[in-house]
Amino acid sequence: MSEPFSVPVTVRGYETDVQGHLNQAVYLNYAEHARWSLLQAAGIRQADLVGRGVGPVVLETTIRYRRELLAGDEVEVTCGFEWSEGKTFRVHQTIRKADGTVAAEIEAVGGLLDLRARRLVAGPQQRFKELASRPELFGL
Repeated sequence: MSEPFSVPVTVRGYETDVQGHLNQAVYLNYAEHARWSLLQAAGIRQADLVGRGVGPVVLETTIRYRRELLAGDEVEVTCGFEWSEGKTFRVHQTIRKADGTVAAEIEAVGGLLDLRARRLVAGPQQRFKELASRPELFGL
C-alpha cells in the first residue's frame, strides 16, 4: 500500500445533524474529496480520464465511525491505494482530528470503468501510472 496522501478539512456547521455532529453521509464526501485531491496532486484531471475513455468507480465502501466530529473541528483525511493483480484496487482512508484521534476509517473497493464498454478495465494501476505525472502518490 502507498504512503497515505492527506488533505485538511474543516467541519462546517451546515454539515452537522440534529445531534450537532457531522452527518454520516458527509464522511463519504470527505473521502471522495481526498481521492479527487490525490488524483489532482498526481497530475490527473477529470478531463484526462474522460479523454482516455475511463472513469474511477467505487464498488463497495465500509465506514467505521470511531469518534464524533463537531462544527469547527479541523481534520486530516488520508488516502492510500492498495493494488492487486485483478481489475479492482482498495483505498484505505482515515479521518483524523487535529489531536490525532481517529474519527473514522473508510475502506473502499474501486475500479476503473471503460466508459464505452461499461466494464472494468484490467490492470487499472497501469492506466493510473500512464496518466500520472507523480505516480508515486499512488504507490506506483
